[in-house]
Amino acid sequence: MPGARLTGMSIDDDDVRLRPVVDDDLEAFLAYEHDEEAVRRSRFTPRPREAFMTHWRQRVLGDDTVLVRTVTVAGDVAGSVVAWWDGDRRFIGYWLGRVYWGRGIGSRALTLFLECEKNRPLYADPFSGNTGSVRLLEKLGFLRTGTVRHGEDEHVLLVLS
Repeated sequence: MPGARLTGMSIDDDDVRLRPVVDDDLEAFLAYEHDEEAVRRSRFTPRPREAFMTHWRQRVLGDDTVLVRTVTVAGDVAGSVVAWWDGDRRFIGYWLGRVYWGRGIGSRALTLFLECEKNRPLYADPFSGNTGSVRLLEKLGFLRTGTVRHGEDEHVLLVLS
């Protein structure tokens, strides 16, 4: 599993970095998307491998309007942060491997990303039951503006002005 050697390791802010995504990163992203606890918390249905790779290569990396970065911790691929347009709204999303949760890595990575992503307002809509993600976004200045539904699930709509 990606990141397994970091278990129990103390993480310094300087260990968390962003860099452009390379094709080899996609295998780690795929593994993180298929983690059972991540699926439960995000309420996101993981894609089969080929659909995942096609989505990333064509719709994310192949779209010049998308800003995406790989999050690394001490050089290991920890996850990704991405901003995209949905109509006239710019959204942000992120995904970290479970070994990186609860260690301040998400806060540091999103702080770095928000220095690069200058579009405002910037929206996020995590699953309402993913309280850790909602708290993280609020800590970074996102404000709740309501809720939205994705299928059967209620998501919190947050905005950073």
